[in-house]
Amino acid sequence: MRKVGSWLDGPKSAFKQAREQANETRPEWRGQKLGLPESGPGAAAPVGRRMAAFLIDIVLAALVAALFTAPDYPQNWSLVAWVVITVVPVTFFGATPGMAAMRIWVARVDGAVMVGPWRAAVRCVLTALIVPAVVWNFDGRSWHDRITGTIVLRR
Repeated sequence: MRKVGSWLDGPKSAFKQAREQANETRPEWRGQKLGLPESGPGAAAPVGRRMAAFLIDIVLAALVAALFTAPDYPQNWSLVAWVVITVVPVTFFGATPGMAAMRIWVARVDGAVMVGPWRAAVRCVLTALIVPAVVWNFDGRSWHDRITGTIVLRR
């Protein structure tokens, strides 16, 4: 017999059914649906490492911009430096300087070698918008990863 809840059962019943359905489709670890290992090299990068890499890139961009604008404040030149520091290395090498320091890299889900310029640029623009970069799914991929067909992995 099929379970059918109603509004008379109350919200606890609806939440319980939703939780049971979510547990049936939820993978055991990030990247499992993509065939990635649970841990070690090639596993989905943890959120902490990704945020640390982003912070390193921001500080590096501010320092680079400050070198060219000293003694004044860098203003928007920091954003320009961050875009260059993000798009160019990810296009060709799959990692920003911050990602390299945190031992993570960007890979295409389809297995191609290079991320490519349009994917790197779209990832950069969506990261600047912040929201697409902080909304995650169970595979450890944020919106900008899913839109560009990429994933961030451990080295």
